[in-house]
Amino acid sequence: MEFLSPARLWFLLIIPLIIAGYIFLQHRRSQYALRFTNIALLDRVAPRRPQWRRHVAVGLALLAALTCIVAFAQPKDKVKVPRERATIVVAVDVSLSMMATDIEPNRLEAAKKSAKNFVNQLPTKFNVSLVNFAGTASIIVPPTTDRATVLRSIDGLELAESTATGEGIFTSLQALTQVPPDPEHPDDPAPARIVLLSDGKRTVGRTAQEGAQAAKAKNTPVYTICFGTDSGFIEMDGIRQRVPPDRAELRTVAEISGGEAYTAESAGELEDVYKDIGSSVGYDEVDKEITARYAGIAMLFTLAAAGACIALATRFP
Repeated sequence: MEFLSPARLWFLLIIPLIIAGYIFLQHRRSQYALRFTNIALLDRVAPRRPQWRRHVAVGLALLAALTCIVAFAQPKDKVKVPRERATIVVAVDVSLSMMATDIEPNRLEAAKKSAKNFVNQLPTKFNVSLVNFAGTASIIVPPTTDRATVLRSIDGLELAESTATGEGIFTSLQALTQVPPDPEHPDDPAPARIVLLSDGKRTVGRTAQEGAQAAKAKNTPVYTICFGTDSGFIEMDGIRQRVPPDRAELRTVAEISGGEAYTAESAGELEDVYKDIGSSVGYDEVDKEITARYAGIAMLFTLAAAGACIALATRFP
């Protein structure tokens, strides 16, 4: 067990001092009784009563004090907190071709806006994860219900070289492994969908088709949104390069994995992504203060000690 205020446990040293004082007083009381030479009169004035009752009352009072001190130190423990496992992974292409301005103000900014609109319309109980990919892919935000963090991270996405669409899908599947397991079916994966926003032109890494096959094997459909027009271009070192979108590749990814393919103009129909995702609850272990638990135990010991003291005071047989 851990404590939020462990220094307060020093008060526990009071308990052995009280016990020592109690033993000392009991010993002194016995010596005083021995000095009373008229034993017959002593029996009439203070008849013998079972000593265990007095000891029980004192023991209960000490237990109450001990648990009060433990509660005062603010104990914490691992508790299981239920959490929805259904997860949407938003994977955003941040390759240099996404700076083409054929979609205002450019493809990447349009993708960011679309991603944020989509995240905002998701049911609040769903987990959302953010992945970006260019030459490599990274989990920017692991699965979470904290929409503000996801939205800020989307705003912070920056361009990089190359396009590893397949790696983006594989990394999205990796993000899903961070969702808490189902306690009843620990081997079952979390119900999930991947939303891939890209212009679709893969240049490095595993193929998008390989990623789609892996997603299909894990029963995770990939919904693609294609950004760009055939007239799109970028300028690199003063040289204009055409960067038409690869709609066919993104459509193939969606078909293989069991998802749907959209264009930037039709992205508003993305309710289909989560309408049949289903629900599955797992559990996270988190630290939680459990002061109330020990305060309740202390209260029970206090009541028991009070009852024992009343019984002694009224000479309850």
